[in-house]
Amino acid sequence: MWEINDAVLHSLREGLLVFDPAGRLRAANDEARRLLAATPEGDVVVPEPVRALVARSEDVVDDLQVTDDRVLVVSRLTARWETRVVGTVVTLRDHTELQALTRDLDAVRGLAEVLRSQAHEAANRLQVVVTLVEAGRGEEAVGFATAELEQAQQLTDLVVAGVADPAIAALLIGKAAQGAERGVELEVEPGTELGEDVLPPRDLVTVVGNLVDNAVEAALAAEPPRWVRVGLGGGPGAVEIRVTDSGPGLREADLARAMRRGWSRKQQRLADPAGDAAHGHGLGLALVGQVVRRHGGTVGVEAPVTVDDGGGTIVVRLPLRVRAASGVGG
Repeated sequence: MWEINDAVLHSLREGLLVFDPAGRLRAANDEARRLLAATPEGDVVVPEPVRALVARSEDVVDDLQVTDDRVLVVSRLTARWETRVVGTVVTLRDHTELQALTRDLDAVRGLAEVLRSQAHEAANRLQVVVTLVEAGRGEEAVGFATAELEQAQQLTDLVVAGVADPAIAALLIGKAAQGAERGVELEVEPGTELGEDVLPPRDLVTVVGNLVDNAVEAALAAEPPRWVRVGLGGGPGAVEIRVTDSGPGLREADLARAMRRGWSRKQQRLADPAGDAAHGHGLGLALVGQVVRRHGGTVGVEAPVTVDDGGGTIVVRLPLRVRAASGVGG
């Protein structure tokens, strides 16, 4: 019977952790060891969010948690024998790739919605131009069409000139279109410059995309004019990402809490009705924190100095990817 139970334990495709009533880890199967970090001695390192679930008295089903390198679906069940609590069982399922694919799909869907909306707007503008031409007001038709083109082209030229990474360039242009549809203007700082292949594209997209999304939500929570400003650059050996918005801002004291999975606007209102409730939504900032930790970077909040600084600026710094030196053979 012991051999059968042991074989079942280690053949499960889900990670399985068993804790005693005192919260000490007593067993971990192979999948749990793969999903979680381990000490040099081979002991499983249980992340703090999972420890917090074990300490709770009620059962939890399919709770999404972000570790330093994975997105896990965690369930917690109290084990009882004849009404007596004998321990806690925790199961872990890896949703890292699924979450990444879901984010990619959401981005494609969002871009498709923007393209449909822009096609509708383009038809309306074309109708205006045609009507002006038919009315014999050719100069006004040219002026109207030229103004529309210039406004759209300015951002594109600035992004393409300063951002060599095609994924980030496309992301910024798409986010600008999405923001415009919601009444939020996205600005790119004039000094923006980002080389190609300085960091893994998916990680850069995760950081920039989620910071911009949260900034747009924050701007929508404030009075007009609503705007988001993005700056990309770098110092010696690092990439710096700066995102400012016209919203109420995120306090430095709330940053660590905002980087945890599940920190939401609703939860902050309950915890602090007078505090900023605009930033932090779902997995976004938690995924930003995951990338920052994985690359050994930093994230902070700069308080506003002038009115142009909005509610403050979130600054992420990530070390540049180290490229292997290439030799020349003779």
